[in-house]
Amino acid sequence: MSTAQQLWDDVDAYFTDLLAPEDEALTAALRDSDDAGLPHINVAPNQGKLLQLLARIQGARHILEIGTLGGYSTIWLGRALPADGRLITLEYQAKHAEVARRNLERAGLAGITEVRVGPALESLPKLAEEQREPFDLVFIDADKVNNAHYVEWALKLTRPGSLIVLDNVVRGGQVTDAGSEDPSVRGTRAALELMASNPKLSATAVQTVGSKGHDGFALARVVG
Repeated sequence: MSTAQQLWDDVDAYFTDLLAPEDEALTAALRDSDDAGLPHINVAPNQGKLLQLLARIQGARHILEIGTLGGYSTIWLGRALPADGRLITLEYQAKHAEVARRNLERAGLAGITEVRVGPALESLPKLAEEQREPFDLVFIDADKVNNAHYVEWALKLTRPGSLIVLDNVVRGGQVTDAGSEDPSVRGTRAALELMASNPKLSATAVQTVGSKGHDGFALARVVG
């Protein structure tokens, strides 16, 4: 481990212990995800707390998450909702979804969360057909190649004032490479360019360092 990475880990640990300590439900969610062989790509605890604060600042009642994994970020977001709120999270892998459902139930969130299984680009049109209330916050953390499509759908499923959060936009710094052949880089660049060019969105992006390495996220507010 590099000296820089060790420093980033230490700072993240300090912030997490002080400001975003995990409880048993969150710790168990990570443990069960690990036991089930899920990849270690969940958000860091302090990032989960940031998502929760953003949802509370929004006064969110309806949240959409694209990319569930084991439900760790879902727990952070779900805890920001009022008792009559609703969170729908989309997960491609049935195995991951089952782990997430167990984790959400243990966290006491089964009544206000719903895990839908299948390709998100198939689930999203079905959500639109259901004519639900617009989502107040959309968190996108799924396959990066489809990021632009997910942003497009987020726009269709939100309202002016809604917030869209796109995770993992730095790609270790590769996001600056216009000639990259990496599908994740290309998908992320396409999403950021869409955020920049669409008059219905006001966006920015922030790079971060921490336990997840060199990364970052984009925030876009629906204004049109």
